[in-house]
Amino acid sequence: MSLDIVILGPPGAGKGTQADLISAEAGIPHIATGDMLRTAVSAGSALGREAESYMRRGDLVPDRVVTALVERRVNEPDCRNGFVLDGFPRNVEQARALRAAGVNLNVVLELQASEAKIIE
Repeated sequence: MSLDIVILGPPGAGKGTQADLISAEAGIPHIATGDMLRTAVSAGSALGREAESYMRRGDLVPDRVVTALVERRVNEPDCRNGFVLDGFPRNVEQARALRAAGVNLNVVLELQASEAKIIE
């Protein structure tokens, strides 16, 4: 059985830090959607070009684009034993799409931080 984890929380709550620690301890990849989007843009893939058009305008990349990138990534060979998703899904539609893609999360961690702490 694979160890499929998602870490949710507001910006600055420590999702990336905790995902790195879990990834290293469990020997599974840390998948951050922001990094994945930047990689797709750099590679010039069709999804990357589409994402870039939104990112340049400062708009959110549509769920279907982000979900397609995540779905492809979690099906790569290095994710066979699990993965840590950092900040995805961000909404119910993304969660439904993830489940429809056959991803069954074992662990969901929600990090919380006060607004003051996040600003700090």
